[in-house]
Amino acid sequence: MDFEILINDDYANLVQETELASVDNKTVLSLANDFEDEKWRLEKFDNFVWDNIALTALSAQEREKLAGKNASTLRAAAKNLRLTDKEDDKGKGSELAEIVLYGIMHHHYKALPVVPKIFYKQNVQDNAKGADSVHIVQEGEDAFSLWFGEAKFYNSIENARLASIVESVGNSLLTEKLKKENSIITNMAEVDRLVENKDLAAKIKLALSPDNSMDNIKPILHIPILLLHQCSVTADSKEMNDEYREKIRQHHIDRATAYFKKQIETLADKVTKYSSINFHIILFPVPDRKELIDQFTSAVAYYKG
Repeated sequence: MDFEILINDDYANLVQETELASVDNKTVLSLANDFEDEKWRLEKFDNFVWDNIALTALSAQEREKLAGKNASTLRAAAKNLRLTDKEDDKGKGSELAEIVLYGIMHHHYKALPVVPKIFYKQNVQDNAKGADSVHIVQEGEDAFSLWFGEAKFYNSIENARLASIVESVGNSLLTEKLKKENSIITNMAEVDRLVENKDLAAKIKLALSPDNSMDNIKPILHIPILLLHQCSVTADSKEMNDEYREKIRQHHIDRATAYFKKQIETLADKVTKYSSINFHIILFPVPDRKELIDQFTSAVAYYKG
């Protein structure tokens, strides 16, 4: 992944004198695009989106069938996007954020996209609500972790936005929602296609079966929360220098603190085995949300034909 990593650490290491309780199992990842000719590199960001769109908009079988056929892959992926000219701005931003999260999960966390969410939502009658991304990370030869992600694209990530993000995360952790996601994983063929170790694939499907208690899943459950956000510091900057890096680092540590505070206050006593679940806040600043959405929408229209 070509984006610069500004922070990649446990929250407890970043803010060692925090007054927050329950900060174990929480990490912060801060990513930033760079600049060229004193402008934020829009084309580079756009390329990342389209280079990774197939991970969520196509099934593993389709990706295999279209391997090496770049134009065909993009057209097939675009057809599964939910975007329409009539769709509201919020919806467009949400789908763009989902694609970015799938790219980050693939490149940074080396995760397997066991449920390509845009493909799934487009190709079933029940437009199931739930996690924005579903991945499995192989942890050695015979172990795995389960990742249910949230992806947001906002004009601002100030305090007024945090309650809705926490609410969305809390809803995704309801037992019936977790069981629903697990059933989708086990009912699709992605695990068998993506996990080369067949013993591990069988172990994954057994662990995610409805007979297994969700309490047993919580210790291997990870919740990545992508906050793609418009940022005035980024909009006002012209180069990737130490001053810019430090401003973004401090802003993201501040926002991570505010977010985790709100999440702990809201969910710590409501979610069973909350302290066993791993949470990862991922922050990515952009200069102009509308410009990125307009660019993305235009490209979707082109590939849809």
